[in-house]
Formats: sequence, structure tokens, C-alpha cells
Amino acid sequence: MKNVNSFEERFQQKIDNEEKIEARDWMPDAYRKTLIRQISQHAHSEIVGMLPEGNFITRAPSLKRKLALLAKVQDEAGHGLYLYSATETLGISRDELIDQLHSGKAKYSSIFNYPTLTWSDIGAIGWLVDGAAIMNQVALCRTSYGPYARAMVRICKEESFHQRQGYDILLTMCNGTAEQKEMVQDSVNRWWWPSLMMFGPSDSDSPHSAQSLKWKVKRLSNDELRQRFVDMTVPQAEILGITLPDPLLKYNESRGHYDFGEIDWEEFRQVVSGNGPCNKERLQARVKAHEEGNWVREAASAYAEKMKSKSLASVA
Repeated sequence: MKNVNSFEERFQQKIDNEEKIEARDWMPDAYRKTLIRQISQHAHSEIVGMLPEGNFITRAPSLKRKLALLAKVQDEAGHGLYLYSATETLGISRDELIDQLHSGKAKYSSIFNYPTLTWSDIGAIGWLVDGAAIMNQVALCRTSYGPYARAMVRICKEESFHQRQGYDILLTMCNGTAEQKEMVQDSVNRWWWPSLMMFGPSDSDSPHSAQSLKWKVKRLSNDELRQRFVDMTVPQAEILGITLPDPLLKYNESRGHYDFGEIDWEEFRQVVSGNGPCNKERLQARVKAHEEGNWVREAASAYAEKMKSKSLASVA
């Protein structure tokens, strides 16, 4: 027990000194499990997050918009692969991670269980959903686990482009016809509250926050991140000329922040539990795509084995 305590003390001291924990370093089992849960959930979210927007690639209003959306969806696939690779450094296989997602054991962001009904939804996802993601992910560039932090650096660069792309879609529509602006308002009305839920429950109701903050897996609390997002988004909404769907949203001079209404956490719990508008549809689509792509994985494995055999034969 004394040795374990000594390891834990050195581990925490390294974190307190802002040094990165690497895959070969000693770490508490609870730290490893926390990382596997968080990074794999992040990876699953990137992969499942391709589905709501991929649905609109063939229906984008112009070639320019289609190319940009296609590039964005491909980026999300790449982000998922970076994050699966980071998770694998913790001693879990990718097959196991995928099985956990498909069986419903693993979670992904609740936001992707809402439907995309119109083209303006694609803009709202870029502006609000990617905006919320960036608010969280920029802080994760300084997370204590090295492979995760390094993956986040590139992901954040690409996500910032995604947000600008979404905002540009909405700005163009808001400067278009009255019907287009109404469409934007409808999308924002539907995506605003789910975007605030993305940061997770309030700190007092979050079972993982305190320990994750101590280990610097997370750098800021759920409530701090949510407040920063609201403060950033309100002026952007004013530029668009739309109204955020919260009658209690008001700048508080004494706090120096915007006050906002109570989030419907029962809706959040229902969606996380699998009872959202698109939970079953999203999971079925993921499983179907994985099964239909099995021949590609088998062909790649066979080719890799063939090249390995050739390499060994040439050495012999």
C-alpha cells in the first residue's frame, strides 16, 4: 500500500506541475477508466455526429455549400479516428470500443439525437453545436493526458472552421428573404437548449466533475463552460438579428455575465437514456454502416498481412 501511495503522490505532483501523463507512465486505475470513458465518448460523438449533417450533403443549395459540408463530415470522421487512437493507448481495443457503442453500453453526445429538418439546421449545428464543442475542446488542449491533448490541438483548428461555416450559412439566410430568416429562427429555437445541455449537468449534479478537475482531465467545470458559451453567443445572435429562445436571458451588470433560464434536465436525461427523437435511428445507422464496411476492413487486414509476409521473406 505504501508503494501505491507513493506512486499516486508522484502522479498527482506531476499533474499539479502541469506535466503531461503519457501512455507508459504509471496512473491510477480510476484515472485510466475516466479517460477511457471520456475520450471514447468523445470519439463516438464525432462518428455519430456525421449522421445528422451527412443527410444534407446531397441537398445542399450550391456546389460551394456541398463541398464545404462534405469536407466537414470527413473532418468529423478523422476526429473520431484520432480519438479512438488516443483511447487505444490506454489498453483497450478499437473493436471493444465499437462494440460498446453498438450495444448501447457507451454514450455519445445527446445533441446528435435530434433531427435535422431544414438546411438552416445545418447552419445552426455549425454555429451552436460546434461552437459549444469548441468551448469545451479548447480547454482540453491542456488536458493532463498527453495523447488526448495532442489530438485536441488539430481537432480544435478544424472545429473552428466548422463553426464559421455554420455561422456563414445563417448570416447568408438572415440577409435573404423573410422566409429564410424565419427558417433560421425556427432552427435556433430548436437547437439552443440542446446545445446548452451539451456541457453536461450542473456541477452539483455531475458525478465525475470534481475528480476530473483534480486530475486536470477537465480544466473547467460544466457551468463555467456553459456560461462562457452563452456570453459568446448572445452578441453573435444580435448580429444575425434573431432572438435566442429564452425570455430570462439578460445581461447581469453585477456578475458581468448573462443570466439565462433553467435547462430542462429531464429532457436531457430522457435523451441520454435512449428516449430522444432519433436515438434508435442513429444507432441503427451506425451499426448498418459498420456491418456494410466489414469487407473493407477485411481487405485492408489481408493486404497488411500480405505486405508483412513479403517484408519478412525479403529479410530472410
